[in-house]
Amino acid sequence: MPRYALKIEYDGGPFNGWQRQPGQPSVQGTIEAALARLAPEAPTITGAGRTDTGVHATAQVAHVELAKDWDPFRLSEALNYHLRPQPVAILQAARVAEDFHARFSAIERRYLFRLIQRRAPVTHEAGLVWQVLNPLDLESMREGAAHLIGRHDFTTFRSSMCQAASPVKTLDEVRIDAVAIPQGMEFQFHLRARSFLHNQVRSIVGTLERVGAGSWAAGDVRAALSARNRAACGPVCPPQGLYLAGVGYADDPFV
Repeated sequence: MPRYALKIEYDGGPFNGWQRQPGQPSVQGTIEAALARLAPEAPTITGAGRTDTGVHATAQVAHVELAKDWDPFRLSEALNYHLRPQPVAILQAARVAEDFHARFSAIERRYLFRLIQRRAPVTHEAGLVWQVLNPLDLESMREGAAHLIGRHDFTTFRSSMCQAASPVKTLDEVRIDAVAIPQGMEFQFHLRARSFLHNQVRSIVGTLERVGAGSWAAGDVRAALSARNRAACGPVCPPQGLYLAGVGYADDPFV
């Protein structure tokens, strides 16, 4: 059967994560319900990553096999029609080879975490960012983040419920940008790796926020990493600022 890759955007707020669960709203289940309106075989989809409750995506990727040979543009349009009014959109569909796998063919994943620092409550960005009240030092956070780049045992920054076979991962990039906003700053944390441990990004950002606030020194991040102990981690930040921002493939199906 023809196989298609889907590039997907969603607001994770209304969903209990990506993965389909009985009796719970999920992004996967929502898309599969839309597909069922188009395909009597009620196909299932496979995503590149399982985002947690409240986590968003600007470029999640999934693949699906369909009995009908669809024009990719018409497939995306039809899915978006049936997805309304849910906050899920198919940005692009592409025909792919039979051996393409959204998860196992991926060579990198990119995450964005948005943190807003200001005293006044956020209005337009409510549910889409993590807000802190006190100023943060950008250069200190960058200095702390530098200790995490490379291949390390990330046990400290791994959820106790993580099911990965090994805590050793290679973190290729941690970039922190800052943009002025009315009465405050938005800090954007960009992280890139082949794969991530459960809660790794939120654990890292929560720890770096403590560095920016002055509660930790930049060198304390290195000590926490070396401890290989979950108790040495800073606080895990909330999910609403986290976005799956891209999935890379050796042969990008959407180019």
